[in-house]
Amino acid sequence: MTQVLDGTPDAHSRDDLTRMSAREAAARHYEDELAHYRSPREWWRIATLPDGEPVGFVTPARNEYNPIIGYLAVLPAHRANGYIDEILAEGTRILIAQDVPRIRRPQILATFPWRTPSSPSDTSISNARST
Repeated sequence: MTQVLDGTPDAHSRDDLTRMSAREAAARHYEDELAHYRSPREWWRIATLPDGEPVGFVTPARNEYNPIIGYLAVLPAHRANGYIDEILAEGTRILIAQDVPRIRRPQILATFPWRTPSSPSDTSISNARST
């Protein structure tokens, strides 16, 4: 997670980086948020190239209120290559397989196109509010 903070578009992470190292910010984010999700870690995915090189990751999860895409990231060396669509689609597929009625996505994704893989008509996808 530390590596994806380099050049991150996420305002909260950029703000954290003004006060702490990337390693500290990543650890804090994990401890304060990701570790508290009520969903299995088996849902989380690391995206890799065919040779096994990591590209990014997604943490589909369930917080206290909704199924969510908790974190979505692409490593700096692989940004602007379209990988985010595939990574996001995989996280979405995992949540849809849980037969959820709604999926909340991080606010940062409001500026990105949202594509869902075979999203059933009874599954809605909406923006999470930033707090």
